[in-house]
Amino acid sequence: MSEMTPQARALPAWVRYTIDYGGLAAWLLTLVITRSAITSSWVIVGASLLALIVGFVVEKRVAPMPLVTAVFGILFGGLTLFFHDERFIKVKPTILYTVFGLFLITGALRGKNPLKILMGDAFHLPDTVIRTLTIRYALFFFALAIANEVIWRTQSTVFWGLFKFPGVPIVIFLFAMSQAPLMMKHMPDDDAGTPPTERL
Repeated sequence: MSEMTPQARALPAWVRYTIDYGGLAAWLLTLVITRSAITSSWVIVGASLLALIVGFVVEKRVAPMPLVTAVFGILFGGLTLFFHDERFIKVKPTILYTVFGLFLITGALRGKNPLKILMGDAFHLPDTVIRTLTIRYALFFFALAIANEVIWRTQSTVFWGLFKFPGVPIVIFLFAMSQAPLMMKHMPDDDAGTPPTERL
């Protein structure tokens, strides 16, 4: 959901997807094989560092949301390994989604458009529409945080892992698509043919 640089736009799709989801795929594979959130946390830490490095080298910058996600991955993955307690890595999505939700909702309540800051100049929408999207995305992130809490506390580690990936990316994609009619309705004609890229 962040503005993409010319370097990023020129990237082949498979490179973009590898940067965004390669680490998660490796983490899920490790989790399924070992059935241990602690062991797979090594992959989270390594993949988060690698994503930051590759993103910076290829795009010459680190976008805000991938940066925050990577920092949380390194922090909570490190805590999981240090204390040998899988609850740290399992609660990470809850805290991450809550932080995103609070960032969006507090900005909207203050009359700001934090979603517009994240989108940059990727496309142009009226401030009232962006404010509506901001509130919707904030509530959506809060719902994801609640869902993560319920699932990791009541289901197996592998089930939780499948919820985290590919479950959450699929749900985010479907939610983004559900907002497309509102966005397309208010998008200027010259932007109407270019749907926004969602990278949450």
